[in-house]
Amino acid sequence: MIKKVQLPLQTLNLVVGFMVWVIISALLPFIIEDISIPADKLAILTAIPVVLGSVLRIPLGYYANVFGARLVFLISFILLLFPVYYISEASSFTDLVIGGLFLGIGGAVFSVGVTSLPKYYAKEKHGLVNGIYGAGNIGTAITTFAAPVIATQIGWSMTVKLYLILLLFFAALNIFFGDRKEVKVKTPLMEQIKGVYKNEKLWFFSLFYFITFGSFVAFTVYLPNFLVDYFQLDKVDAGMRTAGFIAVATFLRPVGGWLADKFQPLFLLMGVFVIYTVAAIVLAFSPSIGLYTVGCMAIAVSAGIGNGVIFKLVPFYFNKQAGTVNGIVSMVGGLGGFFPPLLLASIYSITGQYSIGFMLLSQVALASLVLVVWLYYMDRLSLSAEVFKSTGQGILVTDSHGKIKAVNPAFTQLTEYKEADVLNQNPNILSSGRHNEEFYQKMWAQIKEQGEWQGEIWNRRKSGEEYLQWLNISAVKDDTGEDVRYVGTFTDITEEHKKRKHE
Repeated sequence: MIKKVQLPLQTLNLVVGFMVWVIISALLPFIIEDISIPADKLAILTAIPVVLGSVLRIPLGYYANVFGARLVFLISFILLLFPVYYISEASSFTDLVIGGLFLGIGGAVFSVGVTSLPKYYAKEKHGLVNGIYGAGNIGTAITTFAAPVIATQIGWSMTVKLYLILLLFFAALNIFFGDRKEVKVKTPLMEQIKGVYKNEKLWFFSLFYFITFGSFVAFTVYLPNFLVDYFQLDKVDAGMRTAGFIAVATFLRPVGGWLADKFQPLFLLMGVFVIYTVAAIVLAFSPSIGLYTVGCMAIAVSAGIGNGVIFKLVPFYFNKQAGTVNGIVSMVGGLGGFFPPLLLASIYSITGQYSIGFMLLSQVALASLVLVVWLYYMDRLSLSAEVFKSTGQGILVTDSHGKIKAVNPAFTQLTEYKEADVLNQNPNILSSGRHNEEFYQKMWAQIKEQGEWQGEIWNRRKSGEEYLQWLNISAVKDDTGEDVRYVGTFTDITEEHKKRKHE
């Protein structure tokens, strides 16, 4: 029973964490009426919670493996009580910065669920499960939409205090319904980091999440004030439009995870970054509110699907280090929500427009598209290399002049020759001397005419022992039809030959 409730419980935990995370940005239009905040500091204030919310994701992902999600969520919610109360009593910009920094704990809990929940499900469902859990970022939409509405009735300070009740309620839920028997993994943190930091896939996934989740966070914290300032929209209207952006991105996150379970995830990421590139270019031209809405919705679609796809890829490639890798990838994604608002604010203060910032987003998305394509083909090459190394048949590859360029481990096992012994040598070093020149001439004539030859042939191991092979030689041609290399595959059939003779 307890195991079955982990997905809904942890998803709701994430909803609450994200609701708390964006309190300041959602209520900022009300807060600035009571607290004097310089215009050039507004972007910093909205970005501050993102800092700790990003950096803490590594230790929280790790400790979710060590102590279990129940304890990490419980402690996180108790700790959040202090900054939430402090913000409700804030009277200066400094108070908001201090409280906002520690609100980051609410955003950091993301790495807890993506580490814990895959333990309860088969690997082919990880995309959907992490997608459903990731949909918990709807919490940002709830706060962005509801907090301004409530604040118009009871004021922003009392609105913030309501979150104290919510945090206490969910702390209690985790005490009673959290899984006390969750499987624990206790590999030291530094050992896990050392095991993954040299893997380029970790940094590729981090970059991709930097863009997909980073843009989601950036638009979430920046849109309310941007829509009010740039398009002179009403505060509640701006909040509803931002909530719409968040809702679309959130709903499509589990869809992205489900699609990644069904189809090639890297193909899906290619489509995501194509949409990003085009949408960012549209936004760069400072269009009307209608076109701006279309561009933002396109970003929401690609962000939602992209977020779901990436957290299918992480446990697929990093099964044993999922906690640490989830923490690193989600940390970089969180930082992706920190830098764009500051960059946009700086560009706007210098140029008076946001076009350059959006154009930068389009170029980074285009570069990511190129990297995804490269990663896909590197995966294909890696797969080919694994097949080459693991197959039980001996394989040797020569160039068009008959010089050996590659052999596999089975070749060494069968012939006793190491790769260094045969590279750039002619395959005739394997010859037993049993076959005359005419035999080889007929063999190569058939290869030239038909593209392949197969049959029995006697060869000699390095030790001098003769053995019978079943050998297949195939010609690899270029686009003009010229032979560019030859691939030989063989097996030892000496014992079968002996049995035939006795029969």
